[in-house]
Amino acid sequence: MKEALLSLAPSDLRLLAAGLRMGRLCPPYLPAGMQRLVHPSAAAELAAELQELAACGAPPSAIAAMLDILADRVVSQPPVEDLVDVVTTGPEVGGVANRDTCVVVAELFRNAESSVLVAGYAVHQGRRVFQALAERMAERNDLGVRMFLDIQRKPGDTSAASEIVKRFAQRFCDAQWPAGRRLPELFFDPRSLATERQKRAALHAKCVVVDGADVFVSSANFTEAAQQRNIEVGLLIRSATIAGRLVRFFDSLVEGRHFERVL
Repeated sequence: MKEALLSLAPSDLRLLAAGLRMGRLCPPYLPAGMQRLVHPSAAAELAAELQELAACGAPPSAIAAMLDILADRVVSQPPVEDLVDVVTTGPEVGGVANRDTCVVVAELFRNAESSVLVAGYAVHQGRRVFQALAERMAERNDLGVRMFLDIQRKPGDTSAASEIVKRFAQRFCDAQWPAGRRLPELFFDPRSLATERQKRAALHAKCVVVDGADVFVSSANFTEAAQQRNIEVGLLIRSATIAGRLVRFFDSLVEGRHFERVL
């Protein structure tokens, strides 16, 4: 579907459909004829898009039916503010009702039913950040949790990549994950440990996907400061389509062996 048509309100789409059925609009579609039904500023682009449909063999009746279907679709969709919440970390500001990062993340973890995907660049004081997730994993043995975290080679560290991964895994278990709780599956990008700096890559994504339905994408790392004190901004999106695309993205990276397993 073309951009100009997608930008029209349902009433304008139905007006165009009626014009096509009554013969007020007919091929060749020209801006002059379109101006009788829509705002002049949109007439030229809309005429070009209808003409392109006509060139593909679509008669006026078929284009009218398509416009009616599009109008119904637009009407049935909830407004974007019903699907997206703004989530922030920072000092309280009067008159602003955004949701808090730490509250949203904990809520997502506590309500997970079947799957959680976590991607993050930095983790610090993770026992506190991941407490709700570890407790939920204890409640639901069938809850699958995968984490994708960045492992960095510090300046001057010439250790083998396997040794750096081993140390990271030990620190994660000892200091970043709630003690005595079932561990998540943990993955990393091996390119981050390349000995040549120009070949290194960072896993810089920061997101949570829960049950293939809820997506939280944020500037916030999984640290106490980012979750509670820094200035951070994110979006909580309720969309199975977007959630599925993100999950497939990480699945594909695992299947293509771009990620390796830590735990």
